[in-house]
Amino acid sequence: MKNLNLTDIISPIKEDLSKFNDHFKESLKSKVPLVDLVTKYILKQKGKKIRPTLVLLSAKAAGGINESTFRGATLVELLHTATLVHDDVVDEAEKRRGLPSINAIWKNKVAVLIGDYLLSRGLMISVDGNDFEFLRVTTNTVKRMSEGELLQIGKTKKLDIDEETYFRIISDKTASLLSTCCEIGALSVSEDEQKRIAMRNYGEYLGIAFQIKDDILDYSGRTSIVGKPLGADIKEKKITLPLIHALKEAEESESKRIIKLIKKGFKNGGVKEIINFVKEHNGIEYSYQSAQNYSQKAKDELQIFPDSESKTALLDLVDYVISRNK
Repeated sequence: MKNLNLTDIISPIKEDLSKFNDHFKESLKSKVPLVDLVTKYILKQKGKKIRPTLVLLSAKAAGGINESTFRGATLVELLHTATLVHDDVVDEAEKRRGLPSINAIWKNKVAVLIGDYLLSRGLMISVDGNDFEFLRVTTNTVKRMSEGELLQIGKTKKLDIDEETYFRIISDKTASLLSTCCEIGALSVSEDEQKRIAMRNYGEYLGIAFQIKDDILDYSGRTSIVGKPLGADIKEKKITLPLIHALKEAEESESKRIIKLIKKGFKNGGVKEIINFVKEHNGIEYSYQSAQNYSQKAKDELQIFPDSESKTALLDLVDYVISRNK
C-alpha cells in the first residue's frame, strides 16, 4: 500500500476546494451582529473538510464540477458544522478543534440557535438554487443521524448492543452523511441513476469502514496520536465492534463479569483490563477484517466510473481511512 496523506488525495480538486472555501465563507454571513461574530469564529476552527472534498471528488469522477456542486458541498458542510455545534452542547464539550467551543464562550442557548441557523442556511441555499433533490437526500440524512444517535443512547443505558445494532448505529450516525456527500456530488453533474447509486453506496461503505477503524483505535491507538486517551469509548459505556466480538467469543461467565465491570464504572485499571480482554479474544483483528471488507465494497462501487485522477483519489481515500492512526 502506498504512503497516503490527505494533501496528495485532494490534489485533483485543490483549486476547487479553494473556491468552495469562498462559497462556504459567504454562506455564513448575516446582518445580525452576534450571528456574524459567532460564524466568523467558526471559520477559525479549521477542519479537514472531508465532506466537501467527497462532494467535489464524486462530482469530478462522475462528470465534472459545476455551480450546483459548490452549492451541494456548502450544504453538507453547513449541516456537518451544525451537528458539531449541537453535539458540543449535548456533550457539554469545552473544546472543538483545539479552540473553546461555541457553547463554552456564548453558552448553550446561543450555540443551539447558531446550529439551527447553519442548518437553515444550508436548506435556503438549496431552495434558492432549485436543488430540490439535494433537500430530499439531506432531509433523510438528518433523520438517520438523529435516529442513530438516539438508538445508541438507548442501547448504552442497557449495554445490550449486538453486532446488527452496532452496524445500524454507525451506518445512521456516521456513514449516512458521507453517503449523502457522494450522492450529492453525482447528482450535481449527472442524471445517471446508476452513477448516483454507486456513489451513494461508496460513501456508505467508506463511512462504515471509517467508524470501525475509529473504534479500533480506541483499543489499539497511541494516546499521543489519536488525541484522546485509550478507552475513551469504554469510559462512556459505548459498546463497539471490538468489544461486541470479544463478548461473543468469551465464556459467558467472563462476558458477564466484563459487562458488570463496565456498568460499575472504572477504577484501578478497569479500562486496561477491558482492553486486554478485547485483545485476548481477537476483537481487534475481527474488527479490522470487517473494516477491510467494507473498504473493498466501497472500491467495487467505483468500477463503473472511467479512470481519472478523481477516481484514483476516491480509491486512495479508502486506503487512507483504513491505514490512518488518528
